[in-house]
Amino acid sequence: MKIASFNINGIKARIDALTDWLKEADVDVVVLQEIKSVDENFPRAHFEDMGYIVETHGQKSFNGVAILSKLPLEDVTRGLPNGAGMGRDGADDIEARYIEATVMGKDKALRICGLYLPNGNPVDLNADGTPVAGSKYDFKLKWMQRLHDRAAELFALEEPFLMAGDFNLIPQAEDAKRPDAWRKDALFRPESREMFRKLMGQGFTDALRVKNAADETYTFWDYQAGAFDRNDGIRIDHFLLCPQAADHLQDCQIDAYARAKAKPSDHVPIWVDLDL
Repeated sequence: MKIASFNINGIKARIDALTDWLKEADVDVVVLQEIKSVDENFPRAHFEDMGYIVETHGQKSFNGVAILSKLPLEDVTRGLPNGAGMGRDGADDIEARYIEATVMGKDKALRICGLYLPNGNPVDLNADGTPVAGSKYDFKLKWMQRLHDRAAELFALEEPFLMAGDFNLIPQAEDAKRPDAWRKDALFRPESREMFRKLMGQGFTDALRVKNAADETYTFWDYQAGAFDRNDGIRIDHFLLCPQAADHLQDCQIDAYARAKAKPSDHVPIWVDLDL
């Protein structure tokens, strides 16, 4: 079972690039981020004609996640749990950033959690260094805690699951070409990384680092200043596997070539191959 994650940075602008990559990559399932489309405007029929089941959780102009699958999907849910009062400025969290579904493999079922974690910038801090309540950075850290809690629920089931998507998180200095340039950024601040380590500490495997330990391996390059040509990138798109899924891991790689195509996203696909 080949499963991919791809932040496409707008389905309207990237439909041709996504279509071409899907034909080349031949994935069974892909979780998408930043579709930037309401559900009814997503080009569902186009991907259904390619053989994919389409499930979306959209939002006008911003955010938005989706799952495309050639395999049967069951129990599709939308939205990260416990969002009441957890949005910006104390409102409910209604941002379209999270989707789950169970995909049926030939031998086992796999729960897939597709996510687009909040960016968190600008970082607004109080005098004591804590995030300003209701700020974007506060929202990011609280969202990460909710993600941790959802993972704990899934771990307790002792069944195969994974979390994949754009985490907007640089785990370590080796995951950025110029780590010093990111020290004060929400993607690399100590509080963000500590929350990520807390999430990982429940028993996740970082699939890419198991199968590809190469230096300067990134998933995002800014559009500005020739960042891709200089490989001035960061690794912020991840596949996290629970033990029951990691036992079936065959490979995990990044399709960096997609960034050199016409009208590319600023992210590239990352994928895993599981023997399920």
